[in-house]
Amino acid sequence: MAAAARHSTLDFLLGATADCNAVLKALQPIFQEQGMTETVHNWEDHGYLVTYIKKNGSFANLRIHPHGLVLVDLQSYNDHVKGREEVDQLLNKVEERMKELFHGNIKRVKRLPAILRGGVIDRYWPTADGRLVEYDIDEVVYDEDSPFQNIKILHSKQFGNILILSGDVNLAESDLAYTQAIMGSGKEDYTGKEVLILGGGDGGILYEIVKLKPKMVTMVEIDQMVIDGCRKHMRKTCGDVLDNLKGECYQVLIEDCIPVLKRYAKEGRMFDYVINDLTAVPISTSPEEDSTWEFLRLILDLSMKVLKQDGKYFTQNHDVKTQDNVARSQRTSV
Repeated sequence: MAAAARHSTLDFLLGATADCNAVLKALQPIFQEQGMTETVHNWEDHGYLVTYIKKNGSFANLRIHPHGLVLVDLQSYNDHVKGREEVDQLLNKVEERMKELFHGNIKRVKRLPAILRGGVIDRYWPTADGRLVEYDIDEVVYDEDSPFQNIKILHSKQFGNILILSGDVNLAESDLAYTQAIMGSGKEDYTGKEVLILGGGDGGILYEIVKLKPKMVTMVEIDQMVIDGCRKHMRKTCGDVLDNLKGECYQVLIEDCIPVLKRYAKEGRMFDYVINDLTAVPISTSPEEDSTWEFLRLILDLSMKVLKQDGKYFTQNHDVKTQDNVARSQRTSV
C-alpha cells in the first residue's frame, strides 16, 4: 500500500512589502542542500512561485507575494519518525532564515499541524459552518453503503465510537448532552406520554426516553442498516433498545417518515411529543419535495398535524455561527 502524503505548511506575514528576489536568494540554499530540483516562475506584479522536487517524489512550493506574504507548502511521503524530523528541520531552517532576513519585521509566523492526506483512516471531517476538525480516530469500526447513504462508525480515543452518515458527523458515544438537549434538557415529564421520534436511528433518544416510563414511543427510521450498525457498535448510546424493534413501551418502524406522518394525520393519531432527529441533509423516498428547506417545512407542517394542542415539538438546529441557516430555519417555522 502506498504511503499517505503528509502536507506541512509554514506562513509568514511580513510587516512590509517583500523583495521577492532577496527572499528567494536567502531560502534557495536550504532547499538545494536537500538535493531538490528548482523551478522558478515569476510575474512582474505577482511575485514568485518556486517549486522544489526531490528524487523520492517529495516536493515544496515557495510562494512569495510582493505585498508581504510568504508561504511554504511541503508534501512528503515518509510518515516514519525520521521523515517527519527531516521535514521539521527543513521548516525550522526556513523560519530561522526568514527571521534573520527581516530582523523582527515579521507580523506573524504560522505553522499548522501537518495534514495527512490519503491515509487508511480519514481523521478530517467538516462542520456545518465550514470548519475542518481533526479527530483522534484510530479505527474504522463499520463502513457500509445502504440504499440511502454511506454509514461509517469510527473509533475516537476521546469520544468513543462516532456515527458519520454520508460525510456528516452525527453522534458520538460521548454525546449524551445532545440527546438530553433534544429531549428538553431534563425539564420534561415523559411519564405516560405518547412520543414520536423522526429518524434517530442511533437509538440514543429512544433509549433515554424509555427509561422515563412513557406510554408509547414510536420511532420512524428509514435506514435499517443504520440501526444494525448502531445496535452492534454504538452500545453506549443505544443500550439494548435496538435489539428488538418492539418493546413494552416502544416500537421502531423502518419506514420513510413522510408517508407515516401523512397516515397518522389521516387517522387522527396524536402525540404529546414529536422529536425531529432527522439527518442534516434529510433522506426521503417521497419525490415531491426536492429542496431541503421545502422538505423541512413539510416535516414541520405534518408534525403539527399529529401534535396535541398542548404538545411539544423538539428538533435540532444549526450552530450559532451558521446564521444564514438559523434565519432560514426560523422562516421555515413561521
